[in-house]
Amino acid sequence: MTVLTSTPTTRFGAPDDTTAPAPAEARGVARDGVRLMVASHHRITHAHFSDLPDHVAPGDLVVINNSATIAAQVDGVRRGHRRDHGAVVVHVATPLDDGTWVIELRTAPDASAPILDAVGGEVVEVGSVLLTLVDPYPRPQSSPTGAGNRLWRASVDGDLPKDLRRHGRPIAYGYLDRRYPLSDYQSVFSTVPGSAEMPSAGRPFTDSTITRLVAGGVGVAPVTLHTGVSSQEAGEAPQTERFVVPETTARLVNATRATGGRVIAVGTTVTRALESAVTPGGRMEAARGWTDRVISPDEPARVVDGLITGWHDPHASHLLLVESIAGADLTQAAYDAAVEHGYLWHEFGDSALLLPSR
Repeated sequence: MTVLTSTPTTRFGAPDDTTAPAPAEARGVARDGVRLMVASHHRITHAHFSDLPDHVAPGDLVVINNSATIAAQVDGVRRGHRRDHGAVVVHVATPLDDGTWVIELRTAPDASAPILDAVGGEVVEVGSVLLTLVDPYPRPQSSPTGAGNRLWRASVDGDLPKDLRRHGRPIAYGYLDRRYPLSDYQSVFSTVPGSAEMPSAGRPFTDSTITRLVAGGVGVAPVTLHTGVSSQEAGEAPQTERFVVPETTARLVNATRATGGRVIAVGTTVTRALESAVTPGGRMEAARGWTDRVISPDEPARVVDGLITGWHDPHASHLLLVESIAGADLTQAAYDAAVEHGYLWHEFGDSALLLPSR
């Protein structure tokens, strides 16, 4: 994770009053009944996600993320702190290759803010597991504000995955009307557990939507990218994340581009995975491992032609990725229309299909 050298040009008012407070089903809406804005340089169309097959073409390829969300939020206690100040919420981001884990400490009880005064050697008790803060991740004072350390590499004494399965819950930040079960944080593609937070762009897909896509001649192919925690500060790039691009998906992307079809990524996670597997010559190859790829207008996407996405907060680093694919003008027009027409933000909110001219 690095400090970004550029910032998004898209400007809009923070839509606090239009955050989706609950999953679509809890609001009486089908998964694919959420709103879908289809934005191109020709026009902006307001539809529903179930209409997606009407807005793509035979020969296009829709690439999805098959990562499943884990229960990565759990209550903890900072040892050595006064009893009334020791309670914390722990967000478990990812295991590292050396056996340590990346974690974030946030304020109890609703995880509404990061805790920035932790120090190395501090111990956090999570159920029967002890987490010892080893060093800031990825480096000291990595917060863009220099105000402390948001993420830590922690050694683990105990079975953390088992404790998360027993006591964990999906990561949430306090803007939902209540807690929801882990099943609400999965998509129909969720088959490979590993994401700390839901790859939410794929959530509105249903069996019916997929069937109509395939029946209409649109391909569907998987990648895997396990997300870390998404609570970046302004100016903070996404974390390094694990990904897999299978050989079959790489071949399908190359074939789609060679025959004039569009490669449409379902979310920033899919875009990041695909763009991490592009050769210097512009071809896709099978790849796996860790990616620190940051996609922006300065380092643009090379194989992704269109994007299915949710709506991101002002100044979020993901907006740089959106601008890289859609262009600054189309991105601004889409966000202006989303604010004007009351689209819902965050993981249970509405969607956009961005199709820039090629």
